[in-house]
Amino acid sequence: MRKELKAPKNKKKKNINSLRKKGERGKRISCVFLSPSILGVLVFFVVPFLVVIYYSVVDNPINHSFVFLDNFRNVFNNGAFRQAAANTMKFSLIAVPLAVVLALGLALLLDSKIPFRSQFRTFFLTPMMVPIASIVLIWQVLFHYNGMVNDVIGLFGAGKIDWLKSDYAQIVIIVLFLWKNLGYNMILFMAALSSIPKDILEVAVLESAKPRQIFFYIKLRYLSSTLLFVTIMSLINSFKVFREIYLLTGSYPYNTLYMMQHFMNNTFGSLDYQKLSAAAIMMSIVMVILIGILFLTENYFGKDVEG
Repeated sequence: MRKELKAPKNKKKKNINSLRKKGERGKRISCVFLSPSILGVLVFFVVPFLVVIYYSVVDNPINHSFVFLDNFRNVFNNGAFRQAAANTMKFSLIAVPLAVVLALGLALLLDSKIPFRSQFRTFFLTPMMVPIASIVLIWQVLFHYNGMVNDVIGLFGAGKIDWLKSDYAQIVIIVLFLWKNLGYNMILFMAALSSIPKDILEVAVLESAKPRQIFFYIKLRYLSSTLLFVTIMSLINSFKVFREIYLLTGSYPYNTLYMMQHFMNNTFGSLDYQKLSAAAIMMSIVMVILIGILFLTENYFGKDVEG
């Protein structure tokens, strides 16, 4: 009888030990598969970022004299940096909200089953398939001094404008940014709208809720996570607009088009690594703060939906 009682306990111990061994073996296998990715992140992201931090607090790469915040003060007091930061901030404050709001409006319009819905969607998705060089060529044809836009406004008696060398230059780039990014944002919002539970919308209609109330109290709450993602992506893309501006105007464009990427590109060309590293750190801090504010906002307005 004693032997029969001890047998189940031994089996339990063996089962527990085998499960532990399987778990440890699974962890080792996971670590082996994850190690290339972890190594890649360390080599190509973490280590370069630490090198940038190091360069931002030393005098130069040869002497390695520790200067702490002197490089940051020099960058902040630099006139070109201030102009580039102001232009980038102005562009992002205008372009990003427009890209989010217009894309959401287009998604709501297409969600309402309008005629020629597929053609309308294709029209806004076409810019995603066009190469950057072709887009720049189109904009050069449209906004050149002897371009199509000046020909059109000339029909109404207006004088010619050198669009890319005037105070209207940033407006031209904002239009380019919107034309290129609205389609992608619109598709994301359409996918989010289709995932909203239909029964909740039907109950709201039965309760005589107005379309404005349905949008603000139901749809907008369920779209909070998509709004966060689209805003972050639009913000990142607004910092990448340097490609189009560079192809249109070169390294030293009109004052209102001189962005942070121009400053960093020109600083890199002059091999001033300390100034470049300090500017990159400052830009990273601003981006982290902005994205943190967006996450906190989304968490505040979307927590009841998640619950």
